[in-house]
Amino acid sequence: MTEKYAVVVIGGGAAGLSAALVLGRARHRTLVVDAGEPRNAPAAHMQGYLTRDGMPPTEFLALGRAEIARYGVELVRDRVVEVARSEEFTVVLAGGRTVQARRLVVATGLKDELPAVAGVAERFGRDVLHCPFCHGWEVRDQPFGVLASSPASVHQALMVSQWSKDVRFFLHTVAEEELSDEDLRRLAAAGVEVVPGEVAGLAVEDDRLTGIRLADGTEHARSVLFLAPRAAPQTGLLEGLGAELHDTPFGAYPVVDATGLTSVPGVWAAGNAIGFAEQVVHAASGGYRAASAIVGDLLMTDLDAAAQV
Repeated sequence: MTEKYAVVVIGGGAAGLSAALVLGRARHRTLVVDAGEPRNAPAAHMQGYLTRDGMPPTEFLALGRAEIARYGVELVRDRVVEVARSEEFTVVLAGGRTVQARRLVVATGLKDELPAVAGVAERFGRDVLHCPFCHGWEVRDQPFGVLASSPASVHQALMVSQWSKDVRFFLHTVAEEELSDEDLRRLAAAGVEVVPGEVAGLAVEDDRLTGIRLADGTEHARSVLFLAPRAAPQTGLLEGLGAELHDTPFGAYPVVDATGLTSVPGVWAAGNAIGFAEQVVHAASGGYRAASAIVGDLLMTDLDAAAQV
């Protein structure tokens, strides 16, 4: 017989675990399916989460798993490969298990696709970074580089100047003519040096970034490099259910209301499944909102059904 749950949460990061905690405490039988691929896995620490500032992401997730277990929530390390919708949702796992759920929380996050520059992938999350709010304090006042991926990278170069006054903006594959006069004025006002030319790779000594090497052979001494990964939203399951998406500069994400409810009845989304800029603290909050809305939705559904008997 197919196992039945009130809610299946797809994704065991901050959003999924937060949703599961609320659902478990509300006495709903809940299953979390976790593929074990958190977006912040390359980072040694997470910052900006009140009372959890500086905590390793692995420790944060371990604590979350222990908390949901106290309320009877089941967590399985697997991947959802298919979801079908009728009166309830049929959820098929890669390991061969099939379960049913009355409601779904999709917290599948996104993947960061890094620029194809030699050495970047190996150092991502260490001294190759993407978010100054996540890492700026830890690398403050060091010589920064910012790798352009489009003219919009000007914004990142300006932002990181809050944490260092020694910033060089490497245009890489962006032509200087693509920058607006306003961009150039702001960069100059922030003291950011614009460096034309394609970046060929990184210089590393004693397992530390020491410089940015251009294709013409010149090298710029830098100890930190910021860049903007290409966001690859994990929306396949939502698309398969017919969820409405909207385009953003960082990919297509589901249209959701204030609680995370998608255009598909009974399906909520939270965390980086709904946007590129959701930090851990936002993801946890989104999971909480989705779960509390589901608790109310299930209650009213059951009361309405009972009243018709």
